[in-house]
Amino acid sequence: MSDASWFFEFPAMPKETLRALKKGFDVGYRDFSRAYGEVIENFFDPLLSFLVWFEGLFLGSPWWLVIVVLAGLAWFASHSWKVVAGVVTAFLAIGFFGMWEDTMSTMAMITVCTVLSIVIGLPIGILMSRYERAQSIITPVLDVMQTMPSFVYLIPVVMLLGIGKVPGLLAVVIYAIAPMIRLTNLGIRLVDREVLEAADSFGASYWQRLLGVQIPLAMPNIMAGINQTIMMALAMVVIASMIGVKGLGQPVLKAVTNQYFALGLFNGLAIVALAIVFDRVTQAYGRRLQSSRQISHD
Repeated sequence: MSDASWFFEFPAMPKETLRALKKGFDVGYRDFSRAYGEVIENFFDPLLSFLVWFEGLFLGSPWWLVIVVLAGLAWFASHSWKVVAGVVTAFLAIGFFGMWEDTMSTMAMITVCTVLSIVIGLPIGILMSRYERAQSIITPVLDVMQTMPSFVYLIPVVMLLGIGKVPGLLAVVIYAIAPMIRLTNLGIRLVDREVLEAADSFGASYWQRLLGVQIPLAMPNIMAGINQTIMMALAMVVIASMIGVKGLGQPVLKAVTNQYFALGLFNGLAIVALAIVFDRVTQAYGRRLQSSRQISHD
């Protein structure tokens, strides 16, 4: 029977070899983090300072001023009183139930993560739309990023930078940036070739065509990418609270570890409210851009 065991058991790598391979990875990354961790940490100091300042801006502003500004942004994006009323109601309820400070910390983190994702993801999406080779290389990387369990992102950043705001921010950005890149690439590729040919016939350069034609016409898809990035960042905030990211995720984590049902429910609903607000506002803005695009075409 032992001679036929190969038929039933997969011929895996010997355990000693596998253990040595894993140990080699761990030791190599640990040596790298010890050698360059301080340099990388200093590199991200300006980002940490900006995040602390931005969070302080949210927390230090009067609650009514924050709601007025958010309502104004919602009106600018949607031109809908229903969306504005929903935004105001959601934030009044969050404040009434004592979750204002945690919500402001979460909003500061989400805003900075979204801006970083746009700054990094938009050029990569443009690069993918311009070069087929770049798309063939980057697409598998995005597939891995989107299918990797979210907890795994915490391991390398904690080993490299320790516990705090910056490691959490990087983990959230890495987890949430993929839709921004994909939908930017898709939006630019879907721009009508006749429009591009018309731009070329007027002697437009590559940058004039990109900034004046392709990006404006691809903006509905880009807004959809921003929408999905925000949703994924909100989903990651709870997990990032495990490495010291302040906000609504920490009470949820506390509720899980101590079995506080009401605490977890209230803060979970606050995260849901934020997700709905961001989703409705960005979708409404995307629809406005789409309708204005159709009117200009007509």
